[in-house]
Amino acid sequence: MERNVQKNGLVNLVAGVTIFIAAFVVTCFVNSLAGQACSIFLGLGVLVAFAGWFQMRLEENERLEKLEVEELARAKGETTLFEAKDAEVFPAQRAREQFEKFFVPGFGMLLFLLEAGGAWLLWRWIAKTTNGVVPDRALASLALFGIFALLLFLLGRFSVTIARLENHRLLRPSASFLLAGAYVCFFTALGIAGVKAGFPKVDFWLARALCVLLGLMAAEMLVTLLLEIYRPRVKGRIARPIYDSRLVGLLAQPEGLFTTAAQALDYQFGFKVSETWFFRLLQQNLPFLVLAQLAVLFLSTCVVFIDAGEQAVLERFGKPVGVLEPGAHFKLPWPADRIYLYHTDQIQIFDVGFTPDAQSEQTKTILWSVSHTKEENFLVGNREQIAIKGENTDTNDTLKAPPVSLITVSIPVQFQITNILAWAYNNAEPANLLQDLATREVVHYLAGVDLNDVMSHTRLEAAQELRSQIQAAVDEYHLGAKIIFVGLQDIHPPVKVAGDYEKVVGAEQTKLARILDARAMAIRTNALAGAQAFTMTNVADATRQRLSVSAYAHAALFTNQIPAFAAAPSVYRQRKYFQAFADATADARKYILLVTNTQDVVIFNLEDKIREDLLNLNVPSSPNNSSP
Repeated sequence: MERNVQKNGLVNLVAGVTIFIAAFVVTCFVNSLAGQACSIFLGLGVLVAFAGWFQMRLEENERLEKLEVEELARAKGETTLFEAKDAEVFPAQRAREQFEKFFVPGFGMLLFLLEAGGAWLLWRWIAKTTNGVVPDRALASLALFGIFALLLFLLGRFSVTIARLENHRLLRPSASFLLAGAYVCFFTALGIAGVKAGFPKVDFWLARALCVLLGLMAAEMLVTLLLEIYRPRVKGRIARPIYDSRLVGLLAQPEGLFTTAAQALDYQFGFKVSETWFFRLLQQNLPFLVLAQLAVLFLSTCVVFIDAGEQAVLERFGKPVGVLEPGAHFKLPWPADRIYLYHTDQIQIFDVGFTPDAQSEQTKTILWSVSHTKEENFLVGNREQIAIKGENTDTNDTLKAPPVSLITVSIPVQFQITNILAWAYNNAEPANLLQDLATREVVHYLAGVDLNDVMSHTRLEAAQELRSQIQAAVDEYHLGAKIIFVGLQDIHPPVKVAGDYEKVVGAEQTKLARILDARAMAIRTNALAGAQAFTMTNVADATRQRLSVSAYAHAALFTNQIPAFAAAPSVYRQRKYFQAFADATADARKYILLVTNTQDVVIFNLEDKIREDLLNLNVPSSPNNSSP
């Protein structure tokens, strides 16, 4: 029986290699993404079949070697000779032990790398490729993959049954891969059929599912290798091969999961739950129950509910048949009827010129010199061309700034879908087209305006003009949308030049402030000079008037004194003398003598030695000295 199992392993290997090559050729012929994943899966099955068959040969050689040794010992009647050095007497056993010790773990690591690398590379390839199944070659490829699935199913089912009934652990891995490969080929054929029926994404999503399967197989192999390191080695106990995937075995024999569940129930409840009538009825009618569940799920696609604020386009066999309003509706089951929901009452928004960053939006203070969003730069006109001196200061050559500058603008655009059929069918990917149109109009508008104007006082007019231009572009392409609002905010130069721009603006503001200070100083100086000139002029005029009046007064006084002098010269002179004496002694201290019958000698000391305020000091009387 062992020899027959070895032949079965060789048959599995040959069949796997043949079908792998044929599937790879058919995949290249039809250009199927799912076929590529299927070819990788079949290739892994070929490697597993080869490892299992090679290990079968080693065990077969070991068995024959033991038989020969036993026969030779029986013939000579001596056994001690062969018990001394087993490593030298049993080279086949040593080769098998070395194979299991070194090659099998290395082969498991190779399988892990192939599965993980194949899943990762195929996932990236599927994401980048734009080619699909060639429709003219789909029928032939569908038939070939169906034949591959049938052959693998027959051979795999036979091998799985032999391995289960006779407990051949080395035949089980290749048998499981063949049977699972049959299912993979069958689903690949379904993917090609779906593309032929008008569903081009079926092959793509099926390839993605097979990539996930390869990734799960790689994860299982990695866990198995890690557990193999810490697995206790019991002498005489036969271990399960590392390359025997439990996941592949579950895909090949899903009924094994049912049996495992039955054993778990028997263990938990303490009696043979798997032998009850209900469990047997469930096991016998499980396919019908699954089909009934699928039928209910299929019929549930006949009812659709449209939420408030939404509308849906109903397609029947790929052609629009009407628009569904909010509420409950009945339709033909999938895939005959399909619906596409759109938010027609909702004000939708997209951004032009920047990509919002959730982390930067939490920052309260936003500076020009710090990047707070993923921004784009736009060209904007620059009417003021500032002359810049060249690097060579010895010459008078000057350079002029270019007539354009760079600017960063955050423009949120709000729109609403007004015609759902036009939005859904007039253009492919209307949301992306609307954003591209808005970007184009923003570029055109900014290239024709001035930098200083758009950053200062024309922002509101610019936003209104942009909304009109974007709406005109939307109407031209019949998008069926209305532009509600276009914002023009966060206008600043690029982050790299924001610091230099702020320096220029600061210099301009400083220059303007100094000009205004000079003008204020000029006004203040001129006003003070005018006031001083006016004051000096008035003072000079007043002095002139006073001097003139005084001169006239002296002249009139002299004229009036002549008659008085002519009338009484002695009286006039005496009056003038006393008047001069009074004027000269106005500030002198005077003494009055009231008696005339004394012969006192009076000596006048006209030198004033004591101040008058000290002599005339009023000293208040003390309250203590006052009489009662």
